[in-house]
Order: sequence, then structure tokens, then C-alpha cells
Amino acid sequence: MYSKFLKQSATLVCYSCSAVSLAFFVKKEKIRTYCSWTTNIPSIAWDDNWDFRAPTAIIKPLKEGSSPEKENEYNEKLEKLKPKASRHFLLIRHGQYNLNGLTDKERVLTKLGREQAIKTGQRLKELEFPISQFAISTMTRAQETANLIMEQLPEKLKFEKIHDSMLEEGAVCKPDPPIEYWNPEEHEFFTEGARIEAAFRKYIHRADPEQEKDSYTAIVCHGNVIRYFVCRALQLPPQAWLRLGIHHASITWIVVYPSGRVVLRFFGDCGYMPKSHVTQS
Repeated sequence: MYSKFLKQSATLVCYSCSAVSLAFFVKKEKIRTYCSWTTNIPSIAWDDNWDFRAPTAIIKPLKEGSSPEKENEYNEKLEKLKPKASRHFLLIRHGQYNLNGLTDKERVLTKLGREQAIKTGQRLKELEFPISQFAISTMTRAQETANLIMEQLPEKLKFEKIHDSMLEEGAVCKPDPPIEYWNPEEHEFFTEGARIEAAFRKYIHRADPEQEKDSYTAIVCHGNVIRYFVCRALQLPPQAWLRLGIHHASITWIVVYPSGRVVLRFFGDCGYMPKSHVTQS
């Protein structure tokens, strides 16, 4: 009798676990896709409203069974909220700098770092990007890099200059996998990570509906910031930022299209520099 009871209990537990597992799998399927050519490694599906500016998320959804007049009114409002232009972001890392400086003011660009910045400015001139805005970290090496770049650009370019401490270097988030020689305190990730995330939200998003033409913003900042921005913009795990290497004075080009789709045109490009000028740390 006792043995029969144990068998029935075990069967009931198995059915219950199966039901829970199935429910969990179905729930996860709504937000995950699976790669058939791998061992079913899951990836998070693209979030169309990643910047909370998707037109369908801004206006109140249409009620089921609404009249044709209401549908027309809804569609007109939706059309007015749709962006028409793309936003281009040129993320530029500062040039090589004096690592022996104890303070930010002492961490100035080296002779090579200055040459790198000049070559990046010349490259931007060749590409003829109609840059309308420079957002620059307030750290010395970024300020110097930006000034040298801007000196190379055509005088006809009229751009707004923003000096922004939110773009300063910092501990963005705990990297995975970690590295032994870089271990910031917990509070540094907590405060600096929040600041850099706020900077991402401030700059990287789709265009406002009023913007008629494509815009180009140059953001001169730091390696950690750029790598974090790239992971966030592509909706990759932010903890992967340290898996990316980025060279001094290199250009990273991100485009946010009117639909909210994000494309990385190139990452850490420094192919225009001679081999002797290519450095990373």
C-alpha cells in the first residue's frame, strides 16, 4: 500500500514539474529566439521600443472595435510621430596620453597622441560628414583630442560644442569575464555606471519627428564609454564591453534609423593611420 502511494506521488511530482517547465519554456519563447545551427543558445529578441520613443508606445493604443473615424484619427497621430531622419554618431576615443600623470590635468596627450588626433580630424574631413554637434568629455585628454580634430575640419562647418562631464571615463559595469588587474570598488560601478548609462540615454536615440534631415554628432570620449555605448545600442549584454578592443583616436560609427533600427557601420576604425600610429593602451 505504502509502495503504491510512493509511485502515485512520484508520478504526480513528475507531471507537476513537467507542467512548470513547459510554462517556463513557453513564457521564455515570447522574448527569446534560438539559433538552429548552435546548441540552442538563446538570445534576447530585439526591443523596438529600446529608447522609449517608438510612436506606437507614445500614443494611447486604439481600442478594439473602434469606428473608422477613430482609426483614421489614430493613424494620423501615429504618422505625425514617426521620425523622418536618421541620427549618425561618430564615437571617437581620445589619443594616446601620459599614463604616469597623477591628476587629470597631468594626463595630457603624448606627441604620438596629438598626431593621432590630427590624422583622425583629417579623416573626418575626407569623409565629409556634415557634423553639426561635438559632445566632448571634460577630461583633459578628450578635450585636447577634440580641439585637434576640430582644427582639421572645414571652416564652413558650424557645429555646437558641448562639454559634458557625463562622458568622462569610468567603471561602466562589471565585465564578464572579469580580469585580474582591473577591480574597481562596488560603489564605483554603482555611481559611474549610472552616469554613463544616463549619458547613453541622453545622446543615443532615434530622431524627433520634427527633425527633417539626417544629423551627425561626434562624441569624443573614452574607451570604456564607447564600448558600453556599442553594446547598449546593439542590445548586446552590457557586461560584454571588455571583450571589445578599441584603438586610440579611432572612429566608431553608429546609425539610428527612423524606425529605431540600429546599425554599427564600423567599430574602432583606425585603418587610415600608419602602423606606427596604431596604439591601444
